[in-house]
Amino acid sequence: MIKGQSIKLTWDIGTAYDLFVSLEVLHNPDDFDLRGMWAAGVRSRVPMAERKVLEDASRMMHIPLHWIFLLPKPKDSDSALWILSQLPAEERLPALLFQRDFPDRLKQIYQEVSQRGAWNENDLNDLKEILKPKKKRYSEKDQVNILDWWSQPGEFGERFLAALRSYHHEFFAEEESRIRPALQDSLARAQEIAQTRNVFDLVEDLSQGVHFTNLSNLSELILAPSYWSTPLVFFDKLAEERMLMTYGARPANASLVPGELVPDALLRGLKALADPTRLRILRYLVDKPLTPAELSRLLRLRAPTVVHHLHALRIAGLVHLYVEEGSDRRYAVRQESTQGLLASLREFLNESKDYPQ
Repeated sequence: MIKGQSIKLTWDIGTAYDLFVSLEVLHNPDDFDLRGMWAAGVRSRVPMAERKVLEDASRMMHIPLHWIFLLPKPKDSDSALWILSQLPAEERLPALLFQRDFPDRLKQIYQEVSQRGAWNENDLNDLKEILKPKKKRYSEKDQVNILDWWSQPGEFGERFLAALRSYHHEFFAEEESRIRPALQDSLARAQEIAQTRNVFDLVEDLSQGVHFTNLSNLSELILAPSYWSTPLVFFDKLAEERMLMTYGARPANASLVPGELVPDALLRGLKALADPTRLRILRYLVDKPLTPAELSRLLRLRAPTVVHHLHALRIAGLVHLYVEEGSDRRYAVRQESTQGLLASLREFLNESKDYPQ
């Protein structure tokens, strides 16, 4: 138990989380402040046919946290690939996609298309209506592509497994060896911190600024480190009172791009501060937490523009994010992170250097 809380804390670890998280990051590099050219270079290692399947999969599914959690230990990429291979091909997409909170109507559409082996205009119109409010944008081409795959789930299952194996062979097997020690170190540090923190402070620390007000409704929280998601978190309800959450495990002095000398955290922080609008946002947030709508009115900017800037500040770890069920998200300044950024800059500038001879 966490000191002073009735929430049971459980720990999980496995590189299979990063197998799927890395694909999410590589296909949406802007969302994670990753250099697009580098992400494209990694994707290009996979043969074109398999690359297209992985791209389609990134539009169809999110990270299957529930499925990964149920993998046998050591929950690495080999475990994920083996378990996936044991499923009938037509069951692979439903197994990865249909998590606990998956919308019932959307599930019904996909199942009906799968059973018929074809889709019609009514299916497409229904899909458009359901996907319209989603944060991730879906073009009509994306929607048609999704329905095409659901009309042949067996074909998708075979090709997706082949594509995942190709990605593992061309990139992730080596990456897995690189990140495994960092995951183990992060888990050990988090478990040590948990001895002296309540659950709310622990999550705020591990997530670099996220406050979940609905944690008090949980009976169990499962935490798993992820190298590739840093500093963002992914979470999913496994049951009504049981939540799984991944947290960032990449060290502050490390970079996602192998061999990169400038640490990711330092670069993200400096980039975030090198924008007058973001500096104005931070000035407003010093006084009190505000929602994107409130900031939009103060700045006289469109809400999507404000959300874009807030995401950059969140990626840089410069703001607290308050996630309240049924309410707009609120943001506040993380004073300690701005001080830490300056300390990191001094450390980087003063560290020993190897000059070429």
